[in-house]
Amino acid sequence: MRKWIFLFWMAMFIAGCDLIEYHPYDVRLSGKLDINKKNIPLIEEACRDKDTVRFVLMGDTQRWYDETEAFVKHMNKRDDVDFVIHGGDISDFGLTKEFLWIRDIMGKLRVPYVALLGNHDILGNGMDVFVDVFGEENFSFRAGENLFLCVNTNALEFDYSHPVPDFSFIYSELQDTVGISRTIPVMHVPPGDIEFNNNVGFVFHTMLKTFPGMEFCMHAHSHRLRHEEHFDDGIPYIGCSCMKDKNYLLFTLTPEGYEYEVVYY
Repeated sequence: MRKWIFLFWMAMFIAGCDLIEYHPYDVRLSGKLDINKKNIPLIEEACRDKDTVRFVLMGDTQRWYDETEAFVKHMNKRDDVDFVIHGGDISDFGLTKEFLWIRDIMGKLRVPYVALLGNHDILGNGMDVFVDVFGEENFSFRAGENLFLCVNTNALEFDYSHPVPDFSFIYSELQDTVGISRTIPVMHVPPGDIEFNNNVGFVFHTMLKTFPGMEFCMHAHSHRLRHEEHFDDGIPYIGCSCMKDKNYLLFTLTPEGYEYEVVYY
C-alpha cells in the first residue's frame, strides 16, 4: 500500500513541475536577446543622411509597468521620432522577470530603442541578465552625423573594483570619429551624484569634451527633470524623470544646434 501511495505522490509531483517557480535571480532566459545590437543598425539606417534627427530620452521604468505601457502607446501614435533611449534602471531589484517585463513592453514600440545599464540593474544577478537581454555596459551608435556615446557610470554599485567609467572604452571610441559633427554622451548617473566616481569627474568631463561637437550630456537616475552645468563651462547635463511622472524628453538635432522639450502623456 505504501508503495502505491509513494508512486501516486511522485506522479503528482512530476505532473505539477511546470507550476514550480524558479529563483527570482535565475538567469535562464527566453524571447528576444541582445536587443541593443539588433536595434542599433535599425537606428543607423533610419537616420542615414538625415540633417534633422529626433529622439526620445526616458528611463527608470523600474516598477512602473502601467506607466511604461502608456508611454509606448503614446509613442506609437507619433510619426516624428526616429528612436528611443532608455536611460537605465530597467529593473528595481535586478530580478530576471523585471527585465523581461520591461523588454516585452518596450518591444511593442514602433521605433527602435536602446537601453543603458542603471544602478538598480546591477543588483543580484541583474548585470548578467542585462548583458544577455540588452548587451554590453558600454556601447555607441551613430544617427546621421551624431555619435551617441553610452557609458556605464554606476561606480558605487561596483565598489570601485571595475573600471567605471571605462576610460579605455571612451579612448577607443575617440579614435573613430570620422564623419561625426556632434557627440552626445549618455549615462545613467551624472557627475556629482553619490553613485558616480567623483574622484575622476573632471577628467571624465574633460575627456568627453575632446569628442567632436560635444554640446550637452544626457542622463536618467534622478527621478526628476534636471538641466545643470556641473563644471561651469556651458555644457549642461540634461536629465529625464522616471516613468512614474509620465513624461519624457524629446530632442531635436539639426546642423544649427539642438533643442528639447518635456512631453507629458
